[in-house]
Amino acid sequence: MKTKTVLTPYFLDTRLPGLEELKEWDWILNREKLPESSTIERMSIIHAALAAAVEKISAGGDLPVSIAGDCCTAIAMLAGLRRAAKNPVLIWFDAHGDFNTRETSPSGFLGGMPLAMLVGRGEQTLLEALDLAPIEEDRVILTDGRDLDPGEKELVDRSSITHLQDPMDLLEYSFSEHSMWIHFDTDILDPEDVPAQNYPAPGGIRKDELGEIFQYLAGTGNICAISLSSWAPDLPGAEISKTVSLELLEALKKTG
Repeated sequence: MKTKTVLTPYFLDTRLPGLEELKEWDWILNREKLPESSTIERMSIIHAALAAAVEKISAGGDLPVSIAGDCCTAIAMLAGLRRAAKNPVLIWFDAHGDFNTRETSPSGFLGGMPLAMLVGRGEQTLLEALDLAPIEEDRVILTDGRDLDPGEKELVDRSSITHLQDPMDLLEYSFSEHSMWIHFDTDILDPEDVPAQNYPAPGGIRKDELGEIFQYLAGTGNICAISLSSWAPDLPGAEISKTVSLELLEALKKTG
């Protein structure tokens, strides 16, 4: 299976020139002309283009890979997969839960809500714009999630998602024949390995351990999609953060 990568150089609806520099690679560049409108409306335009690209790649029998500046683009990934008749298990690697709603979030930050949105909780405008039904909670594994807000933690604990606090537990997990979509936020890693993070969380798995997990998952042959929420390209340590992140991405892409 060939991999085809879509680069979306935005943080929510704000351009990331530092991430856009990766366009020199043989990747599809998702850069849209955005109107002067609300953040949600602008993000919906970005997501529509990404969903269309993912659908085309997946329906054509290739492995879609998304690299973007925030986790909300995972909504577009699911939309594209669904249009290509894929209904995978989602494994969400993240230091944060991204399981806030507007009621639980201390800041109201949209970037802390995408996993909740994906399962049908809280803000649904971005899903509605793509005519996307939520993914079932029992098809979602959140791993790490070491930095949860109090209300967010209550939601996670009451939900039907699987929360594996130690990512290494995935090495003992049985995935049967289910296809898998791997979402990887680089802040799951210890900041010593990936220092360029907008929202660093102390601790975290080390790069060699995460590489072992990714090799295991790739070896199942069941990965049907990968999405990467990137390092912060304009912060100190961006170059080493990019190198580590892309090396780990390569480990996931070696499917079968």
